[in-house]
Amino acid sequence: MLQVSGLFCERGDRQLLDGLSFSLEPGRLLHVRGANGAGKTSLLRIIAGLLLPTAGEVLWQGKPTKQQREIYHSELLYLGHLDGVKGDLSSIENLRIDNELLSANASEDDMLAVLDKIGLRGFEDVYSKQLSQGQHRRVGLCRLLMSRAKLWVLDEPFNALDVKAVALLVGLIEAHLERGGMALLTTHQDVPLSSERVSEITLGKA
Repeated sequence: MLQVSGLFCERGDRQLLDGLSFSLEPGRLLHVRGANGAGKTSLLRIIAGLLLPTAGEVLWQGKPTKQQREIYHSELLYLGHLDGVKGDLSSIENLRIDNELLSANASEDDMLAVLDKIGLRGFEDVYSKQLSQGQHRRVGLCRLLMSRAKLWVLDEPFNALDVKAVALLVGLIEAHLERGGMALLTTHQDVPLSSERVSEITLGKA
């Protein structure tokens, strides 16, 4: 279980998070809503360990993440606005790097199969900077197929995706939840997932 307890976050003279607390259980997705500037990305970055809160803590399996960083980060996959795809590398070269970083132990055939499933077979040797914005985004989404992480933290994952790619991503998230995984995401769209698996919080409420 993921728990957020009494989380505060300030940016400049603005209070973005004011004692926020919630928990997320296996098989569940939390949709974080809020207007631009409400603190959605800051919250996800705090949970991913990329930003320190002003106060409060994040707990994983009942223990503060700061006390078990290596274990926690081995069970977490974070996809932010910048998807970490290197434009001067081809799709398959990006996957080779991800394979090492994620300790996925995927073979070359496994990685080609991932590209096929994500709709990029035939583009494996194309530099990522030459791909369309949607195709570039799909290269980043390959990590969802390669990772064994229990917790997915996804910041606007549907951006730049066409209808087919949105359906593919929804299927990946649903399969992850069915396996007992957890997901936390922000999106300005309605989450097209079964409502029984989805909870919502809205930041910046008066």
